[in-house]
Amino acid sequence: MKKLLILTGPTGVGKTSLSTELAKELSGEIKSADSVAVYKGMDIGSAKIKPEEMGGVPHHLIDVLDPNTPFTVYDFKNMAKAAMEGIYERNHLPIIVGGTGFYIQSVLYDIDFTEEETDLTLREELMKEAEEKGVDALYEELQRIDPEATEYIHKNNVKRVVRAIEYYRLNNEKISEHNKREREKKSPYDFKYFVLIKDREELYKDIEKRVDLMMEEGLVSEVERLLNEGVKRESTSMQSLGYKQIAMYLSGEISLDRAIYLIKRDTRHFAKRQLTWFRREKDAILIRKEDVINDRSIITKAI
Repeated sequence: MKKLLILTGPTGVGKTSLSTELAKELSGEIKSADSVAVYKGMDIGSAKIKPEEMGGVPHHLIDVLDPNTPFTVYDFKNMAKAAMEGIYERNHLPIIVGGTGFYIQSVLYDIDFTEEETDLTLREELMKEAEEKGVDALYEELQRIDPEATEYIHKNNVKRVVRAIEYYRLNNEKISEHNKREREKKSPYDFKYFVLIKDREELYKDIEKRVDLMMEEGLVSEVERLLNEGVKRESTSMQSLGYKQIAMYLSGEISLDRAIYLIKRDTRHFAKRQLTWFRREKDAILIRKEDVINDRSIITKAI
């Protein structure tokens, strides 16, 4: 079984800087599990690692797609597995770094998405319903049929809300039950799955500071540029935290202060859902961020 290291945790916990140091010590290459960093030009809002911060460590799945291109967990798995083949050929250690739990799960347990039924007509009907009635109506339905799923699926993630309802209608099974079953699969890798955590109030303060820094670095200008370049507001990329709210501001729907408030609030909620997800992962090892900063051997010796 080939070795694999996973370093994850909620947004704002500080995965990026630690991952490059670990990669240097372990002869590793980093594979991003971030649903926004994959897009070209979406740098500030994704807190994307800068080239000068990489320390010479190869990073994969960053800046590879046009922002108008849809990106699903199926796409991530295929691209990630292809990157891993190259990393193993170079006798290096793949290190998956990011906070998208389902992306990590798809690779770690080699989930076979081809087994899932799909009905494009039903999907189109649900997407149309979301446009006409608003996503709140669909989200209320998801809360009725699968309340566990709403603990980690945000209502603004229309595609995942639609996918969860679609799965239930087609299979007469909750998608949360499906995901739980998939998590119980045996991994084909010899892996360690570390989740960085910190005090919740401290994490929330760090999130607010990060949003303020994004504004200082020019998030408004970044979103404005993307829209001027033809990135559609309804695209998957522009539904991401930060981009969605700033686009609302630029269109005159809300004030800038309101947009910033929503980004901070929704990011806090997102971090809370991430923690819920990771704590349910049977193989996850929760470690405090400050403990690893003081002693990286907690991770390096384990792998």
